[in-house]
Amino acid sequence: MAKYGIGQAILRREDQRLLTGAGQYVDDLSLPGEVFVAFVRSPHARARIAGVDTSAAQDMPGVVAAFTGADLLADDVGPIPTAAGLKNAAGKPTSAPPNRGLAADEARYVGQPVAAVVAATRRQAEDAAEQVMVDYEELPAVVTLEQATASGAPQLWPDAPGNVAAQATWGDAQATAAAFARAAHVVRVAFHNQRLVPVSMEPRGSIGDFDAASGRATLWTSCQNPAGLRDVLAGSALKMPPEKVRVRVGDVGGGFGMKTQLHPEDIVVAWAARKLGRPVHWRASRSEEFLAGNHGRDQSDRAALALDAEGRILGLEVEITGNVGAHATGPGSVIVVAVGPKVITGVYHVPALSLKGTAVLTNTNVVGAYRGAGRPEAIYLIERLMDEAAAKLGMDPAEIRRRNLIQPGQMPYRTPMGEKFDSGNFPHMHQRILELSDWNGYGARKAATAAKGRLRGRAISTFLEWTGVVLEETVRLTVESDGRILVYTAMQAMGQGIETSYIQILSETLDVDPERIHIVQGDSDVAKGIGSMGSRSLYIGGSAMLTASRQAVEAARKLASDALEASADDLEYRDGRFTVAGTDVAIDLFELAGRQPGGRIAIETLQKVDGPSWPNSCHVCEVEVDPDTGMVRIDRYTTLDDVGRVINPMIVAGQVHGGIAQAFGQALLEEACYDPETGQLLTGSLMDYALPRADDLPDFDTHTDESTPCRINPLGAKGVGELGTVGGTPTLVNAVIDALRPLGVDHLEMPATPQRVWQAIRGAKRAA
Repeated sequence: MAKYGIGQAILRREDQRLLTGAGQYVDDLSLPGEVFVAFVRSPHARARIAGVDTSAAQDMPGVVAAFTGADLLADDVGPIPTAAGLKNAAGKPTSAPPNRGLAADEARYVGQPVAAVVAATRRQAEDAAEQVMVDYEELPAVVTLEQATASGAPQLWPDAPGNVAAQATWGDAQATAAAFARAAHVVRVAFHNQRLVPVSMEPRGSIGDFDAASGRATLWTSCQNPAGLRDVLAGSALKMPPEKVRVRVGDVGGGFGMKTQLHPEDIVVAWAARKLGRPVHWRASRSEEFLAGNHGRDQSDRAALALDAEGRILGLEVEITGNVGAHATGPGSVIVVAVGPKVITGVYHVPALSLKGTAVLTNTNVVGAYRGAGRPEAIYLIERLMDEAAAKLGMDPAEIRRRNLIQPGQMPYRTPMGEKFDSGNFPHMHQRILELSDWNGYGARKAATAAKGRLRGRAISTFLEWTGVVLEETVRLTVESDGRILVYTAMQAMGQGIETSYIQILSETLDVDPERIHIVQGDSDVAKGIGSMGSRSLYIGGSAMLTASRQAVEAARKLASDALEASADDLEYRDGRFTVAGTDVAIDLFELAGRQPGGRIAIETLQKVDGPSWPNSCHVCEVEVDPDTGMVRIDRYTTLDDVGRVINPMIVAGQVHGGIAQAFGQALLEEACYDPETGQLLTGSLMDYALPRADDLPDFDTHTDESTPCRINPLGAKGVGELGTVGGTPTLVNAVIDALRPLGVDHLEMPATPQRVWQAIRGAKRAA
């Protein structure tokens, strides 16, 4: 139906359910006979666990059981696996402390679970958990990157020399050194991408259940990838065959990457349910999320850019050092040494690159995926360098970017990292954003701001991002005789509107009423695949939907040919019916399904794509700064996004808006801080950790460009979920620095809070 097809800005179908309270999140679920678990968490950054006494807790009202790390070890419950395929500083396979459901020998960060109490109610479990006595012997801890990498630092794991969990080098160091030797100009930057907390509206939660008759374990949880999570839970933790473990997911109130990973609490509830023979329910408090829900970012970067006399790039040197926390589990190390570096050269032609990435262990919470996962950090680095180069050479920031853009005639383009860009017209995008943002009219706006006694700054970012992760996905589609089309997928809705986008693709191809189409997700029993992460839901999952629906029509065409005794070439398909051309002889798609064995037409598609996609964008931001208070206000923000084929313009705009909001948080507000001496989290609640509010943000002027679709998937889409976050942070920070540069300020660490901006202004005035 054209009204519900590709390219239509229709309202999200799932919103009616979610906004009227009909959604079902983990904590909405209640299983018969369930009990509740509360966790005892380490108050120390690093301590040996000499003993755990649960006797007082077990005597508390309603308590069913109390468990320690020793109990899990006795049942051979395994840890969350360490990222495979990486090397440490000594060139050996990466190794790090085991991340278990409950710490058994040593607590390695404040907030790590060391014991669990199960009781009839949540309140009883929480009260009893306070009675657990743990005998800790404090050990020397390292909290910051500087502490962890200092000479003589305490070694946190014997097989991670220098506290380095993983390290990798990329590019050609000799060619890069030669480029710097002949450079007319060299600019350098050094800064920190501060640690962030992924504050999803719905905190983590899990309910474990076990059926003794079948020997099957079920985990109800809030996650982005039920099938992938099932494989890790079964194979690594519970050590059960995958078919004996089921992961089920209802609605997900935000993921942001944190919910891609198996967490220690998930292991405990699944194991405890098997141990007790009854459902075990857990939902994190907001404080627990700050302490133990995986954090993001936390990288220190140093880089230098070599340029010729005309401002063209000759070479790039980069050193990335990432704090991955106490355990190298999940994607934390991979983000530092591999994923972020994929986009380090951005949309620019960089003839020579030398890069080293180092993932470092500390006594802090685990750092994992957070919206963008390494790409925001990398683009922040190259875009900061480009602005510094423009300032040093006295060039317009837009002009120095234009001179270095990869040209369409160079596609497919191979980067110094070995990545291949299949498509992209970066000069076209660059020129369009200058027009859309009224780049040349900036002078008048700056004068008007100055007349109000304020400072005005602007910035442009031209950038791309990598989407894809695993380059295949399976979709199963059935046409049912009762008039429904069921589509089973391992991709997962989590607020991004993917259900609506899928239905738009399917409805257009199958040419049926969208109300007949039902997306079945959130169950590892009914769909296999990787899940939703890395902006792959549409790029790969949407392509699978398109292919499956086309295959369904062609399979049905053959069946209709037999049913109507006509050549398949003579059949016309429209409005869900096959008609013999030039006649009124026809059969309905669903009637045709009813004539098949089982009353359905079934298609299973394994969609593969030829590589990752490279959505790209240009952002222009103008800010006003109050020199008396340091307050920063966004006055104008314009974006132009090449996300390939746009399925739903409204959803694309929403994703860009949300991404910029999270970039705004990092640029100006958010910072997770540990006390460097004690390892205590100083920003442990929303009283101490500032998030963007609606009144912080203006109306964004967002645009898309579909002139360069993706060439390596059938849909032509490139992905959009993380694009706003990738480009928003450097654009905002560079705009603030541009406002302050006339005063002599050329550097600010994030977040650029009013206090930090005010101090920079005062410091510049004193220096003058």
